[in-house]
Amino acid sequence: MKVSITLDIDNETGWYVASCPLLPGCVSQWKTREEAIANIREAAEGWLEVFKERFESGEFVTVENEIEVAV
Repeated sequence: MKVSITLDIDNETGWYVASCPLLPGCVSQWKTREEAIANIREAAEGWLEVFKERFESGEFVTVENEIEVAV
């Protein structure tokens, strides 16, 4: 599976911050770009594994609903 990530630099620490917008809360950081990317890959794999376990157990369900938002 391929997912997009964002990669930013924290101006205060100089560390790279990686996130995966498709997976809420899936964020990682490290001193180098390569390590940040490796860490976000591992974080995304863990995120998906936990999601799958929770979904299959019935602990987590998806509910479709419409909401109105302002733009």
